[in-house]
Amino acid sequence: MKIRLDGTRPEISYSMFRLREIFTVTSVSRAYPNRHRPRQYHIYVSIVPRETDHSR
Repeated sequence: MKIRLDGTRPEISYSMFRLREIFTVTSVSRAYPNRHRPRQYHIYVSIVPRETDHSR
């Protein structure tokens, strides 16, 4: 799945931290500045569900 994250750099960093707790992140784009919102950026993140251990 590909997700677009918009926000300030701290907001994007926090969102990435939270995403990595739940999903496996397979790729992250560079930060692109938002044209109409100063000091805000967007990135694209590709994720997949984490594999679970079903043997328990």
